[in-house]
Amino acid sequence: MDLATLIGLIGAIGIIAASILLGTGAQVFFNVPSLLIVIGGSLFVVLAKFNVGQFIGAIKVAGRAFRFKLPDTEESINELVELATVARKQGLLALEDKEISSPFLQSGIQLLIDGHPQETVKAILEKERLMTLDRNRWGAKVFSALGDVGPAMGMIGTLIGLVQMLSNMEDPKSIGPAMAVALLTTLYGAMLATMLCLPIADKLTLRMSEEARMQGLWIDAILAIQEGTNPRVIEQMLSSYLPQNKRDKIGGEAEEA
Repeated sequence: MDLATLIGLIGAIGIIAASILLGTGAQVFFNVPSLLIVIGGSLFVVLAKFNVGQFIGAIKVAGRAFRFKLPDTEESINELVELATVARKQGLLALEDKEISSPFLQSGIQLLIDGHPQETVKAILEKERLMTLDRNRWGAKVFSALGDVGPAMGMIGTLIGLVQMLSNMEDPKSIGPAMAVALLTTLYGAMLATMLCLPIADKLTLRMSEEARMQGLWIDAILAIQEGTNPRVIEQMLSSYLPQNKRDKIGGEAEEA
């Protein structure tokens, strides 16, 4: 569970809810037609921008903003160095009995065990990496589009409400409540974009970057293991994926060794 996403969304919603409850009360801020215009209208407009598969796929990918965790980079490097040591001493077939932490890494190691040439291994893994990037990218695009469309639909709802209000000016007492209802769609649209869609779109973009980086590390290591590269050299090569302070630590340990 990504606590940053959860705490951020709950905190933002909590602050808005508290300000509403401390004011006039929640019932004033609830209007079914406004919700239908903003939420229903936004979903249909965004669906028109993409195909059904991309739209449904984005909803599935959205869960990665809350429930997604990559292996620790340093721990992954240690695992890869261990695999490289076993492969160098006992051969690639010895990796078949090793427990692998990641499905992507597992599939790469299996390709080595099956004896595929390096060009084939690299092509298959790069294809899988690109497809993962593509899924995350489209998910982020769909939620970014929802973030753009939501406020616009809110404004459309407000204009509809204003037209209805101005067409019934005989009763001055009804103008205030009608104006409040008209403005609710703008509020709903701003909340949909700012508090939900755009944060999820940005988090999916971050996930895309993090996963691409980790898969790049795995691909580099798998190809180096296939070439029979010295495990210490592999460790030094992969240390470039670490922050500078941890990179210096690995370098110091290598010199001591």
